Amino acid sequence: MDTLLKVLEDNATLTPAQLAVMLDKEEGEIKNLIKQYEADGVILGYKTMIDWDKTDREYVTAMIEVKMTPQRDRGFDRIAEKIYNYPEVQSVYLMSGGYDLCLIIEGRTMKEVAYFVAQKLAPIESVLSTATHFVLRKYKDKGVIYGAPEVDERGNFI
Repeated sequence: MDTLLKVLEDNATLTPAQLAVMLDKEEGEIKNLIKQYEADGVILGYKTMIDWDKTDREYVTAMIEVKMTPQRDRGFDRIAEKIYNYPEVQSVYLMSGGYDLCLIIEGRTMKEVAYFVAQKLAPIESVLSTATHFVLRKYKDKGVIYGAPEVDERGNFI
């Protein structure tokens, strides 16, 4: 039922009744599938995407590259776990290439992000180096386009 998962990923606000119509299934079957996906950890949660730039909230997003030494018998898992438990950290990815982990973090100011890197991340024993990149503008995130330009009826950008 990959189709159900894709539809939910695109719009988690659809009701089981709406999903049943869209997928030509019984509503009870859809409810049971969703409940099973949640129990199995396939569905991890539901999120609303917000364009925070259109609100009064002040914040910055940073992508941090981390080079590190893997731990004996645990690789990168223990360090990643330590890092992802900080509330500032939104995402942690194990990467191939020039660095080992990619972090996405949020803070109220650049200074707050710098403090996180200097006081919490860099002192971790296995961390060799970090490189911080501040997000200046989001154009597209998780398939959603931010502030798409308006187009008139002829297809021209306004």
